[in-house]
Amino acid sequence: MTASWRATGSWFARRAENVAAAMLCAMFLAFLLQIAFRYLLGLPIGWTHEISVILWIWLVLWGAAFVVRESEEIRFDILYGAVGPKARRIMALITAVALIALYGISFPAVLDYVSFMKVEKTSYLKIRFDWLFSIYIVFVVATIIRYIWLSWQALRGVAPDEFDPTKASSGV
Repeated sequence: MTASWRATGSWFARRAENVAAAMLCAMFLAFLLQIAFRYLLGLPIGWTHEISVILWIWLVLWGAAFVVRESEEIRFDILYGAVGPKARRIMALITAVALIALYGISFPAVLDYVSFMKVEKTSYLKIRFDWLFSIYIVFVVATIIRYIWLSWQALRGVAPDEFDPTKASSGV
């Protein structure tokens, strides 16, 4: 991979993190506004709860699609760390093929469901549910592309990094 591709990818990764941080900030501000209106002014408002839930859904799926790296994903580390590079490569390939197949098989139904949901809107903000659930389509497509890449890497002989429990962190 050339240096310009890596720089471009790094730039996009930082922008994805910026979008996730903005969603988290907006969700927190809506939460504070909800508390202020309910407990300080005695005027409960519903749209703040609705926007918090919407942002949480988008934040989780956006983060899983574009922010979380493969090395930060949850694994059975006891098994994964106990095997060598070849076995890790085989495990990565099996996982990738299974996820590509499952997401691929479910994708037409997901598209149908999301497009069907255009008939419903949220209670307070009147956001169409197809717009709200569209992030799941983005997540599925990004996940399929990620696992196609990981399976290609495994087939080329590149084993996923060995888990080092001394370097485990929360991703920060």
